[in-house]
Amino acid sequence: MAKKRLPPWIKSNSLWSPEANELRSLLKGLSLHTVCQEARCPNMGECFSRGTATFLILGDTCTRNCRFCAVNHGSPLPPDPFEPQRVGQAVKKLGLKFAVITSVTRDDLTDGGAHHFAKTVLAIREANPVCLIEVLVPDFQGDAKAIGKVLESSPEVFGHNVETVPRLYPLVRPGADYQRSLSILKFAGNFSNSKTIVKSGFMVGLGETREEIRQLLEDLREAGCKAVTIGQYLRPRIDLLPVSRYYTPEEFQELKEEAYALGFFNVESGPLVRSSYHAERVFQK
Repeated sequence: MAKKRLPPWIKSNSLWSPEANELRSLLKGLSLHTVCQEARCPNMGECFSRGTATFLILGDTCTRNCRFCAVNHGSPLPPDPFEPQRVGQAVKKLGLKFAVITSVTRDDLTDGGAHHFAKTVLAIREANPVCLIEVLVPDFQGDAKAIGKVLESSPEVFGHNVETVPRLYPLVRPGADYQRSLSILKFAGNFSNSKTIVKSGFMVGLGETREEIRQLLEDLREAGCKAVTIGQYLRPRIDLLPVSRYYTPEEFQELKEEAYALGFFNVESGPLVRSSYHAERVFQK
């Protein structure tokens, strides 16, 4: 069967500059993972060339098996206790002003890896005090204590993605729960010691309707989200879910305007937008 051709407006920046190769070598030398590499992000060449990357902590193996994601799944190794310090070293060597930290889902850990997240944030603060930090966390199975542990480390942005509309959760995100994700975002927004910006993101092209997208955006605003990312689902492997349809750049612009009208203060919406793509723009806005 012939490979389905992508629409002409979906063109990733696959060029690898000397800066991108230097960053890749640094990450390899420190035995660090990035979600850019593990999830086969189409923006990897561009972001690496700008000296930015989203660090993937707690290993490269996820305990869940979402049907849109190319990250390995299975039984992960125990967390590396020295990983937070290595992330801090990388941030310092790169001179980053904005760092994004995410992880695989670790349902095998009592706290889901929340303590490891907090340690990583603190290690970055120690290595590079001027660096702003965004965390993009799993759902920690809805454990408020675990979520609070991450928020106590005071990241500038707390992100948790809903990924898709609630009707598609059983197909797209088995093991996750839409209402649980909304409750995590609401908890973060109401956290007593937090001045953190709450952010979420989702994909289109999995079979959702425009009415469902509208309701999703309303749910996120009600939960306290101030920033949102909207991107096109692109099938990373043949064994994962097929693309239902490709949204046009004009449709992404319409979704952006709709989100702004609902009260979001930062919206990134486009075919190649991903959760951490141009994440620093939250503060530029």
